[in-house]
Amino acid sequence: MKQKYKKTEKKTKKKIKLWKKILIILIILLLAFGAWFYYKTQKNGGGLSGMLATVVGHDENTRKNLPEFKILLMGISTDLEADLTDTIMVASYNPNTQKATILSIPRDTYTGKNPKRATASQKINALYNIANGPESTLEAVNEITGLDIEYYAVVKTEALISLVDAIGGVEFDVPRDMKYDDPTQNLHINLKKGVQVLDGDKAEQLLRYRHGNNGESYSLEYGDNDFGRMRTQREFISAVLKQTLKPENIFKIGELLDIAHKNVETNVDLNVAKDYIPYAVEFSTENLISDVLPVTVPDVKETNNVSIAVVNEKETAKLIQELFYDRDNPEENVEDSENGEDETNMSNTTDSSSSNTSNSETANIKVEILNGTGEQENLQIAKQKLQQLGYRNIKEGNTNATSKTTIINKKGVNNALLEQIKESIGNAIISNSLSSSSSVDITIVLGKDF
Repeated sequence: MKQKYKKTEKKTKKKIKLWKKILIILIILLLAFGAWFYYKTQKNGGGLSGMLATVVGHDENTRKNLPEFKILLMGISTDLEADLTDTIMVASYNPNTQKATILSIPRDTYTGKNPKRATASQKINALYNIANGPESTLEAVNEITGLDIEYYAVVKTEALISLVDAIGGVEFDVPRDMKYDDPTQNLHINLKKGVQVLDGDKAEQLLRYRHGNNGESYSLEYGDNDFGRMRTQREFISAVLKQTLKPENIFKIGELLDIAHKNVETNVDLNVAKDYIPYAVEFSTENLISDVLPVTVPDVKETNNVSIAVVNEKETAKLIQELFYDRDNPEENVEDSENGEDETNMSNTTDSSSSNTSNSETANIKVEILNGTGEQENLQIAKQKLQQLGYRNIKEGNTNATSKTTIINKKGVNNALLEQIKESIGNAIISNSLSSSSSVDITIVLGKDF
């Protein structure tokens, strides 16, 4: 009996020794893997980004070889009879410069050849429904912008609601009181102005608001009707990105992918998406700029009684260059900026003598300057430039940050004077948006390009 016990005891000891050896080997392997993983993570930039890059099999050269990612985003409301893409945006992200861009495409943008014979089916928001798919819209946007966009994503209303709820809501500064009811769509909007946390339902209300029950909309300075809605959409997306990229939400990637799978139609391959995700976690919304496609809105009498927006090809080409190309060539930008500054100074010098001749004409014109640059000193610089041109009746104010400087003609001021202002203050877009109720003749919105 004792001999049998001793044999069993020896076998047990041997098993314990074997397991100890296995455990030691496992610990060594884990330590080795940990050391290798740490080394690779550091080589990939360190932090959460480096860790994710290592997990998906990247090395230190992967990011360098990734091109800028461009995608056409289209939003559709599933409670409407027709699938109209009333939200259309071009979005881009560069993992190397960590810069991103959003360009809104007005839903009434005309895609035909002759505006005098315009039809509603030629508006860009109708193409998805007519073609029963996104390809026609993608083709039209590429033709308008000159961008070679390969990818698209069609996002249903349910995706937005679910995403916002999944990330715990989004803090946003609602720009005005919003009250609107449309029983035919079962759409009821009721939001108060100010900073608040929006859940999915309220987010949908925010993004669908164009005007209230009384017909009032956003201010002209903010962007009236569709233009105001597009601006709100761009700023809300920025807030959503900021919230989504918080560490606690990064680990909800499975839930977010499930939402996308159920409510997003896209041609983006998962293998493509995973290459960009590790670097997207580094992104800061401070590096996001947004704008709207430059268009003019002719009187419906000139467009077959159809409300359309006609693309300004010259301004569009200029804006596309600034948003999607110049940002990635900072050295060229510095050179251009210096050259532009010299030219501006020269033009101010030459204009100072001629401006005296127009003092009598400009002295009575009421001008409003709204500062959207984030730098208070820019307001005074712009005011001084106007004073040099003979303007004396100048109001000052601030507005939300915007990228483009815009001169808005509200009372039919002579175009020569608007061009003179543009020449004095530098890069600017001139917009005719006549308003009999406006208290000023000209509104100048200073953008970050000032």
